[in-house]
Formats: sequence, C-alpha cells, structure tokens
Amino acid sequence: MVMTVARYETQIDRTHTVSTLPARGRVVHSKWTRNIFTFLVVFGPGLIVMEADNDAGAVSTYVQAGAQYGTKLLWILLFLLPVTYFIQEMVVRLGIATGKGHATMIYERFGKWWGLFSLIDLQLVNFLTLITEFAAISLALSHMNVAPRVGVPLAAVGLTLMVLTGSYRRWERITVFLCLLDIAWVVIAYKLQPTSGGVLHDAFVPSVPAGGITAGLVFLVIAIVGTTIAPWQLFFQQSCVADKRLRFADLKWSRLDTLVGAVFTIVVAGCMMIAGNAANVHGIAFSDPAQMANDLRLFSGPAIRSGLLLLMINAAVLGTTAISLSSAWAYGEVKGWAHSLEMPIGKAKGFYATYVVCVTLAAAIVLIPGAPLQLIIIGVQVLAGIMLPSAIIFLQLLLNDKELLGERFANKAWNNWVNWTIIIVLFALSLVLAAQVTAPKLFPS
Repeated sequence: MVMTVARYETQIDRTHTVSTLPARGRVVHSKWTRNIFTFLVVFGPGLIVMEADNDAGAVSTYVQAGAQYGTKLLWILLFLLPVTYFIQEMVVRLGIATGKGHATMIYERFGKWWGLFSLIDLQLVNFLTLITEFAAISLALSHMNVAPRVGVPLAAVGLTLMVLTGSYRRWERITVFLCLLDIAWVVIAYKLQPTSGGVLHDAFVPSVPAGGITAGLVFLVIAIVGTTIAPWQLFFQQSCVADKRLRFADLKWSRLDTLVGAVFTIVVAGCMMIAGNAANVHGIAFSDPAQMANDLRLFSGPAIRSGLLLLMINAAVLGTTAISLSSAWAYGEVKGWAHSLEMPIGKAKGFYATYVVCVTLAAAIVLIPGAPLQLIIIGVQVLAGIMLPSAIIFLQLLLNDKELLGERFANKAWNNWVNWTIIIVLFALSLVLAAQVTAPKLFPS
C-alpha cells in the first residue's frame, strides 16, 4: 500500500473527522513511516493535558517534597502513572465517541442541575488556580529583578495572543513546544548530581522517610496526589479531542499520545523532586521554589538559579493557557456558543472573550497590593478536593453508557474495578485534605 505524505493540515468538516491532506506530497511505502506521520497528526492533547498539570502549584509541591524528604517520595509518582493514564484514557474515548466536550455531556446525560453544579465548581476552581499561576509568575519575575507590574501584564498579553490566531494547530504547536522545554528539568536534576542508586531505589521501592509517618508527611502525600490529577484536565482534554475532530480510527494513537504525556509528566515531576532534594542535601530551609533557586546559587551556580526561575514561569504559563481554555470551552459548550480555536474571533466572540476575561482578571488580582493569595490557595485546595471525586464519578458513569459508546468502546469489567478503586481512594484522600485545611486542629501536629 502506498501513502502520500507531506505537511499535514487539519480540515474541519461536518462529520467530525480529521482529514490529513498532503501538500507537495511524496510517496511513502513503509507502514512504519505512515504510522509515525499519523501519530504526529493526532499527537498533542495528551502531552499538553498532562504536562500543563505540572503547573506552578505542582512545581511548589514536588520541590517541597524533595526539600523536606529528599527522594523518599519518588515511588508515589510511579504509583500515580497508571492512575493518570486510566483517567485521561476514558476522557479520550468519550471525546472521540461524542465529538463533544465534557460539560456538554454532563448537561445532556445528567440534566441541568448537575451540569450547573459541575460548571460552577470548574469555573470557580479554575479561576482561583489562575490567580496562583500569576502569583508564581510574579514571584519568579521579582527574583529576576523584573517588576511584577511590568512582567505580569506582558505575560497576560502573551497568553492572550497564543489563542487569538484562529488556528488550533498553531496554538497546539506553541504549547507542545513549551511542554518540551520542561526537558530542562531533567538536565537540572542531572546537574544537581543526585546519587543514581538512591534515586532508583526510592523510585521503585516504597519507603517512609526518616521520622516516620507524621501529619505533615500524610498531607504532603495527599497534596502530591491532588496536584497530579486535577478536575480541569477532564474538561480540557475532551474539548481538545472534540476541537481537533479526532475519530475512532485515531483512538490507538490518542491513547499513545496520552501515555507518552503521562510518562513525560511523571519523569518531569520526579526531576522537580530531585531538584528539591538538593536543598535537603545542603540544609536549605524551603519557603518557595523561587527562594530555593536563589539559595542554591551558592552551591550550583547562577545557571541553575536562572533555569529554575524560568521553568517556574514556563510551568505557570502552561497551566494558565490550559486552565483558561478548559473554562472557555466548558462555558461555550453550555451557552451554545461557537467554541473552537479553529474559528476567527468574529465567529466565536463569547468563547474568546471568556478566555481573555479569565486571564486578565487573574493577572489584575495578583497585582492588587495585599491580595489574599494564601487564602485563595487554601480555597483552591478545598474546592479541588471536593470536586475531583464527583468529576471522575460523572466520567465513570458516562463511560458505562453503552447507548452512548456501544459495546466496543464502553468500559469493560476490569476498567470499572480499576476506576472505582481510584475513585474511592481519591474520595477518601480528598475528604481528609479538605478536613485538614478547614479544621487543622482536628489532627495532631
């Protein structure tokens, strides 16, 4: 079989399919080469949804874990790898089967009340999280001697321009590039010279840090779980798949994209923890990643300091664009607006306006002197903890709807065992985290 391959472009048609049409084609005889090109067409949503979750909050959590406990918690990340994949794989199947976003499906299958509940929770948690992303940008810029009142608005303008091009593909390429910049975390982890034998042991052999199980350790573990799986990811990837108009023929490649994204994200998260381990080794007290970068300069040089600060900004930028888009997609779906990055501004005004308003307001709040950022961060933890189990339950119920997906693509029995186990564990952890944040005195120090 012969296939003509060249530069691929997505064409949106009424059948919700991806057409890969060649321009200046060349003949490709190899099945392996055809598969590579097909994967590259589908590639993007899985990597972006996973790596964008390594946002500013994730950087702070993973680095803090390394600074306090060294590499002793690396095994948790390895445990979370299949969990993240299984959850997002369900999102891929649902998005391909329906060609619709997650918010739309909740409204259609569970009614207006539950749809409104999920939408309000999503928008509130997303907006508060956006504020923390811009707070991280402000913090990193201040350590680079850039005034936040200059840097934060510039970041907001750049994030707006990323999506106002009327091209999903263009936005995707930019975002994938930003994701791949996180390879620098691997370089930094290597430069900080951890003991390779110790890293491998702690990654594959579960252990408890010196000092035993304490309240602080338990809640940091819960924070690691919470920051690795976020509610907005469900809405974002399904809308991404729908906007890209993927079909069932693309399912195996979408699964591979999601798996690659999950592995890459866990590796990067592990490198963040290893970077924090350098503070633990040198006896540096941890307050935040930016301050740690400054303190490490005495031991590792200015290049590591600059790299950590720039990667902190990159993480916040990735988180901001993905979270803002998940809000814009969800709101556009529910309101019945045109909601595609393939559309020019004039044809999707409400969709683009939602994105711009989210970014602009979050940036503005960060610049308010004395803004209660710590209170906002706590609110994000509680709301995300409450929303995550319910969001996954909606997803699980939708994936068991055989009328919607058919026998072939609905969940199998083993899927349900795995997924309900994940839901129960997450629900228990979320309740404990919410209780600890709202009533700390319930638990011993």
